[in-house]
Amino acid sequence: MPYLKRIEASVFMYRKNCQVGGLPFMKPEDYKYFGALLNEDDEEELSPNEQKERKIMKLLLKVKNGTPPQRKTALRQLTDKAREFGAGPLFTNILPLLMDFTLEDQERHLLVKVIDRVLYKLDELVRPYVHKILVVIEPFLIDEDFYARVEGRQIISNLTKAAGLATMIAAMRPDIDNTDEYVRNTTARAFSVVATALGIPALLPFLKAVCQSKKSWQARHTGIKIVQQIAIQIGCAVLPHLRSLVEIIKHGLNDENPKVRTITALSLAALAEASAPYGIESFDSVLKPLWMGIRSHRGKVLAAFFKAIGCIIPLMDAEYASYYTREVMVTLVREFESNDLEMIKIVLKVVKQCVSTEGVEADYIRSAVLPKFFRIYWVRKTALDRRNCKQLVETTVEIASKVGVAGIVGRVVEGLKDENEIYRRMVLETIEKVVADLGASDIDSRLEELLIDGILHAFQEQTRDDANNVMLNGFGAVVNSLGHRVKSYLPQICGTIKWRLNNKSAKMRQQAADCNGHETV
Repeated sequence: MPYLKRIEASVFMYRKNCQVGGLPFMKPEDYKYFGALLNEDDEEELSPNEQKERKIMKLLLKVKNGTPPQRKTALRQLTDKAREFGAGPLFTNILPLLMDFTLEDQERHLLVKVIDRVLYKLDELVRPYVHKILVVIEPFLIDEDFYARVEGRQIISNLTKAAGLATMIAAMRPDIDNTDEYVRNTTARAFSVVATALGIPALLPFLKAVCQSKKSWQARHTGIKIVQQIAIQIGCAVLPHLRSLVEIIKHGLNDENPKVRTITALSLAALAEASAPYGIESFDSVLKPLWMGIRSHRGKVLAAFFKAIGCIIPLMDAEYASYYTREVMVTLVREFESNDLEMIKIVLKVVKQCVSTEGVEADYIRSAVLPKFFRIYWVRKTALDRRNCKQLVETTVEIASKVGVAGIVGRVVEGLKDENEIYRRMVLETIEKVVADLGASDIDSRLEELLIDGILHAFQEQTRDDANNVMLNGFGAVVNSLGHRVKSYLPQICGTIKWRLNNKSAKMRQQAADCNGHETV
């Protein structure tokens, strides 16, 4: 008890001091940054630099923990007096705070706002501190939180405009060939923001030198990755510079290092995606190396080459797209048997891109792709991997738009009676999307019977709560697509619904009622 009383007394005195000094309440983790504010030294006895630092700490504490009025006033003072405080004292106090892992999202956002406004005021005075700022801000560029990535890009963009291109290159140049891949990754993203802020032409000479560096493969890897990140960030705005960027990185397809070859193919894929549906002329010089690479490479390098060619084919005219699809499909079909999850995902996506291209004939897809595609991919193992399951559904729906509804539904309908519920759900999700997009006009009476029977079986056998919406949506899509043709199956459907309406589970009764609503509609 005496111990608790001492703690309460200490907290009371601290709060009283805070009220007297106009400071907000400190959290335990704040003491290592703002603990000096609790010293009772007379401020007049402090040196001018110490007084300045104390003033900055008070304002930062108010921004971080203060009430909205306190925060607003402190933010304005920090902005207006930025040049008076100086870049050194400001960043010495702000940057360690931003590196604290205990920061909440709101607190981080407020401190980022402080840096953003201070940069605008300091302008060229930030140059000596560019590297220190980048060390703290660059990790934001790969943060899981979308808003953290946006804030990181915003700060680096403003820093670039304040410090200039020469200073930014000088600060980041040592990290380009760093042995740590994490450092090179964040550096590449930071350089892409610099290019966006100052314009791609300003960075092209530097990019060309880095991408063709003979000093280390790490430098070439980072330079090519910068091109990839530029394409991802600016999208279709890359078109005026597309040919220059392709010429800068194309030699990487034949680089001696497999990692450089991989990032080159991925960068070409990013450029093609960003420029779609235009720009095929800019990729003429890389088509032959890509084709040679697809025939000779294996593993991750081959996956990257697949991705590149899959993004370039949709840019072609129908005649050329048909020819190149036939060429690449031989290797794609061979890789159907790969057990690598990443390769499976890329192969499925490339098949989807090739099938959706004009000029690719339905008969060719039926004979060359479908047999092995359904035998290898339409299995329970694929259904268990949610990411590849989603890609398989999308690819199958795209194939259906080329070969027809009956050709796809007829191959998967038996899966509605499979023992595995996850597999049944994948089958029904595919059927739902196919009939919703393309209708049910080419489904014959025999397939119609199998479809209704399979859906009712899947509906009855469901046990997982997350399957409810899939089953309900699939049921509704099929009934709506068949229209009046479903009339002869109404007794069977109604019997199933009535049985489910008496189930002890409220969710099952509700779902049965919803199905009844679909049927009525």
